[in-house]
Amino acid sequence: MTAPPKLPAKLPSRFIDDIKAAVGPHGWATDEATLAPHLGEERGNYRGSCAVLVSPASTDEVARVVRLCAEASVALTPQGGNTGLAGGAVPASGVLLSLKRMKRIRALDALNFTMVAEAGCVLADVQRAADEAGALFPLSLAAEGSCTVGGNISTNAGGVHVLRYGNTRDLVLGIEAVLPDGRVWNGLRALRKDNTGYDLKQLFIGAEGTLGVVTAATLKLFPKLKARAVAFAALASPAAALDLFARLRERAGETLCAFEFANRFALDCVLRHAPGARDPFGASHPWYVLTELASPHAKGDALAAVLEAVLAEATEAETVADATIAQSEAQAAALWQLRESISEAQKPEGGSLKHDVSVPVACVPDLVTRGADVAARLIPGVRVCAFGHMGDGNVHFNLSQPAGADRAAFLAMRASVNRAVHDLVRELGGSFSAEHGVGQLRLADMARYKSEVELDIMRAVKTALDPKGIMNPGKVLPPR
Repeated sequence: MTAPPKLPAKLPSRFIDDIKAAVGPHGWATDEATLAPHLGEERGNYRGSCAVLVSPASTDEVARVVRLCAEASVALTPQGGNTGLAGGAVPASGVLLSLKRMKRIRALDALNFTMVAEAGCVLADVQRAADEAGALFPLSLAAEGSCTVGGNISTNAGGVHVLRYGNTRDLVLGIEAVLPDGRVWNGLRALRKDNTGYDLKQLFIGAEGTLGVVTAATLKLFPKLKARAVAFAALASPAAALDLFARLRERAGETLCAFEFANRFALDCVLRHAPGARDPFGASHPWYVLTELASPHAKGDALAAVLEAVLAEATEAETVADATIAQSEAQAAALWQLRESISEAQKPEGGSLKHDVSVPVACVPDLVTRGADVAARLIPGVRVCAFGHMGDGNVHFNLSQPAGADRAAFLAMRASVNRAVHDLVRELGGSFSAEHGVGQLRLADMARYKSEVELDIMRAVKTALDPKGIMNPGKVLPPR
């Protein structure tokens, strides 16, 4: 596959009529007001277009739509909650397929610890259903009130609990998907062990809708957490944060659920722009850590005792400068709100160049320190907003424009800054996309950093499953 196949720009009225009939009178829209929210994305980097928006209510309806698109060689873009950050769900033309009407939880087996949820289920609703059944679905991220299961699967979403439970890829036992020719693959197995050839579900997890449409999934549940302890610590450096992580991991074991970090500028953004945010400490510190221990067995005071002992030991070793342990659920929520508000609070600071990268955990201090030097050389006065999931090596290395700088001139540096940061990430053995996916945003990075062997394998899979190239064209795979 040397270039995306040429797909028709103008769709015949007969095709549109057939698409409308496939989903019924409540399953389509063509008016600008309805289409508008579906044609952009969170950061405003991309704006798309489509001839028709369809919202199927069943897998059968999805299959009908896909079959029509395949027969007419029309581009089809699947979309979940449209909370992605890489332009992966923004359509370029053709048919936009929203899964939001497919939001049933088809089954929940509390004994087997599994749930079958349709692709349009909002993540928070899945979490709630698991909780009501006395179980836990641990995927947790800032957009959980609007992102959907299908989108989570298609981007292999990460979040704050990857340290303990893994990415979405680790939480899916089976999927149901409509293939690019309209056939339905029912792979909704609820098995922990199934050693019968290729693990086909993994092809669709992280594929961003380029290989088919995920319509439902069998999700892995866990014992419900009955106690937790949350602490916020101040430190002098990323190296000190890494030292604290090592101490906690040794002492807390599997109860260590999250280990988040952020620099002072990130916290300053929150304190300036997030309503009700308060600094946990009286003095300013260069770096901060938010950590959580949780258990389905141990009591909260036992977890807090572990945190207290480790923090005391780290303070004695001059690793930690100050720390506080939440004394109530309200205090724990307030500490988590500081972390979860960073992305939104950075926006009022002006233009931002964002990097969602990962490196081996031991390399996080190098990435942050050397990355700041690289950015400062390219853009004197740049303000580094570094935060993320230190426990799994995922850093959101964001750069805010210098105070008083011209926004357009700053954003014009995107290509050179991205290349410098991603070159450093590659040197450290990391990835230019940790949890946000490739979409349109990282196509050039795919071409630059992925080997020809990797790209050839991916193209071979794409060609085998989607020979007409109708599934979410222009995403994930760069043209040859």
